[in-house]
Amino acid sequence: MPITAQDIEALLREKFPDATIQIEGNDGVHFQGLVIDESFRGMNRIQQQRAVMAVIKPKVDSGEIHALGLTTKAPE
Repeated sequence: MPITAQDIEALLREKFPDATIQIEGNDGVHFQGLVIDESFRGMNRIQQQRAVMAVIKPKVDSGEIHALGLTTKAPE
């Protein structure tokens, strides 16, 4: 069964429980995501995105997620 945007959000919610998380994509392998979390404060974008990708890496490595375009930031 293909992974859903809701599945990815649930994975990210475990690591970033207080974040604003929006995941979109309906083809089962290509997704776009927005993650806004206080833990990103003081990090550059690469560090922020690495933190998010570390959570979903097993799904990327297995091929369940082919692509996830990310926007990450600390709250304003």
